[in-house]
Amino acid sequence: MNEHTTTQCLLFPEIFDRPVVAKFDQSQGSSDGGAVLLKAADRGLGLTAALAACLKDDRQAVKVDHELEELLTQRIMAIACGYEDANDAAKLASDPIHKLLVGRDPVEGEDLASQPTLSRFENSVGRKELFRMAEALADTVIERHRKRLKGRARLITIDLDPTDDPTHGAQQLAFFNWHYDSYCYLPMVGFVSFDQEAEQYLVTAVLRPGNAPGSAGAVGILRRLIERLREVFAKAKIRVRLDGGFAAPEVLYFLDCEPKVEYLVNFASNAVLERKAESAMKQARRASESSQQTAHVYGECQYRTRKTWPWKRRVIYKAEVVRAEGKKPKDNPRFVVTNMKQSPRWLYEEVYCKRGDLENRIKELHYGMEIGRTSCTKFWANQFRVSMTAAAYVLMQEMRLGLAGTASARAQVSILRERFLKIGARVVTSVRRIVLQLPRSFPYLDSFHRLALHLGARSG
Repeated sequence: MNEHTTTQCLLFPEIFDRPVVAKFDQSQGSSDGGAVLLKAADRGLGLTAALAACLKDDRQAVKVDHELEELLTQRIMAIACGYEDANDAAKLASDPIHKLLVGRDPVEGEDLASQPTLSRFENSVGRKELFRMAEALADTVIERHRKRLKGRARLITIDLDPTDDPTHGAQQLAFFNWHYDSYCYLPMVGFVSFDQEAEQYLVTAVLRPGNAPGSAGAVGILRRLIERLREVFAKAKIRVRLDGGFAAPEVLYFLDCEPKVEYLVNFASNAVLERKAESAMKQARRASESSQQTAHVYGECQYRTRKTWPWKRRVIYKAEVVRAEGKKPKDNPRFVVTNMKQSPRWLYEEVYCKRGDLENRIKELHYGMEIGRTSCTKFWANQFRVSMTAAAYVLMQEMRLGLAGTASARAQVSILRERFLKIGARVVTSVRRIVLQLPRSFPYLDSFHRLALHLGARSG
């Protein structure tokens, strides 16, 4: 076998009772047969169309082979399928399923855009267009859940969280951050959840320079989200949960001045707060010494900074002593500033701690969607990549929503991709229809069928 043919043909001569030949020559085949579900989800949401409407095309019409909506759809669908690099377009441009997702004939249609075309596209989008795209993403997600809940949500919780995005080159506005001990960006992601539902839905993703303060941009994002949520869910109570990086005076002042908004914001320990919590800490130490287990006592106090807070605020605290095998007991006081009136224990355990699940959503964005693949030189091109990754994640969340009641209802997006998108398919076309021939032995057929019906398919 010639060395130049090894990528197209592989021979396994002694494994089975007959030689097995593996040929990569199926021109009408694809390994992403289930990605039609993404197209169905997008059609129901109208997401890529809404995002594409925010873009301005300055190209000469006679020289255009790929419309902006096609380029945007190509990138979003590829990211959702696990191809986060534009370099993958070299192989995927002729993939029949990916052509179908963009709206071209899967067999006879022209190939999709190449990597250089996609790179030029990523670098052509400006700040104003990206701002409009962020608004369109939030509006699409909020409208989706207005329809799903018929505008009847009682409680909407907003969670914002920063995360690190290490950089490895000369990316614009990538700076060294001492907290993460690396050169990085600091994107901020925002999620909304409704009533007591477990799922937190991505509603915004904003890239920030690596030296940005933790609260940078938070007030603007919260103001826009609260305004839109109030327009759509007029009777809903809005609750905001933030970690310690957002405990800036301007953020707390904004939240205090917003009518009918509840908030819980983690607050860093200081000498004054530790002194106020000392009595509870003594109780926790005695309880821990007696039980030889971790112990905690809850309490509250009124607190005001000397210069930056215009009034006193309620601070609840957890006076905790942590015990671990082989280690000395360790004091671990935690403080949360809030305008809510319930007991400190309930607020901390039943409300604030539930934001911890946000870490799982962020891990999905990093390890399931590769939101950190911000390798463009220009900052705004990297923001565009983050926006497209966020859109792809919204489509994956829409798929997960359709799997409620199945074994995949809480599966990570990487598992959803493996189970429902990565299906070998042969594409057959005729004048009347396009047929995807999928394997009969597919193990998740029942869940696939249920999801397809949820996304608008019909049994045939």
